[in-house]
Amino acid sequence: MKDKVYLYLGEELARYGFGDDHPFGPDRMATFWAEAQRRKLDIRVTLQSPANASNEEISRFHGSDYIRRVKRQSRDGRGYLDHGDTPAFVGIYEAAACVVGTTLAAVGSIMEGSCRRAFVPIAGLHHARPDSAAGFCVFNDCGVAIQTLLDLYAIERVAYVDIDAHHGDGIYYTYAGDPRVIIVDLHEDGHYLYPGSGHSHEAGSGTAVGTKLNIPMAPGAETEQFIAAWEQAEAFLEQMQPQFIIFQCGADSIAGDPITHLRYTPACHAHATSRLCAVAERHSDGRLLALGGGGYDRRNLALAWSAVLEHLCDNHRRADE
Repeated sequence: MKDKVYLYLGEELARYGFGDDHPFGPDRMATFWAEAQRRKLDIRVTLQSPANASNEEISRFHGSDYIRRVKRQSRDGRGYLDHGDTPAFVGIYEAAACVVGTTLAAVGSIMEGSCRRAFVPIAGLHHARPDSAAGFCVFNDCGVAIQTLLDLYAIERVAYVDIDAHHGDGIYYTYAGDPRVIIVDLHEDGHYLYPGSGHSHEAGSGTAVGTKLNIPMAPGAETEQFIAAWEQAEAFLEQMQPQFIIFQCGADSIAGDPITHLRYTPACHAHATSRLCAVAERHSDGRLLALGGGGYDRRNLALAWSAVLEHLCDNHRRADE
């Protein structure tokens, strides 16, 4: 099984969505999977089922008061979990706990040697803070994964690489002072897009100064600008020599997304995936976990995520030859 990429799919994971009229709807996984099957990627991966996270696992990143609040609003399905982006619905706790549990299952599969690379499409909820939801993100599965790698697996250098159009503020501000967490985040300039952060001078704090790299991209930036910026990102990762790489591959940076202003093509996702696979081979024993992140034009996310999966498979095969 180790020679196959693990792909995590299932109805329980698809339930994380806020209704058909919301940008983050429950149809996103099915749209991606239809494109992946069209490309015959289904015969190149090992399908894995979703998993549920326990309270204890979620609390590696989130506070107990906040977890209780999510449970309470999950029972009645009323109100918002933030200031208007993330509505509660009946069962939202269970849906969000499934995202966390599935990401942790992928971490475990990689760390225990069942596979070296994995992809969880409905995951990468990078805005949630330890004590609050934000930007469609209830629980920050990326943060739980990072904390799990640090605490349970004694990884000394975790790289979090994020190409979602939105800055991964929930990760950056939680780990700004932790030198064990290497952050590379290419996103639309926060002067023009939520959450308004991720400026180039934000490079970490205290003993962690210099372990974070934020690369704000101008609205309208295209594939050529991304490829050029990626050279800086990759050089930074080479210098940091991470032992595990988490890749948040949000597709809302593709031209035509309804809520962002970048104009990438899926070639950016293909390039980043291929290059990250090479970095992982050199420094991380091949260990690379991709998380789907944002993406609100369904065709865009299908193409971008399929490009990620295809290059995880392609580069996996070349590494094993």
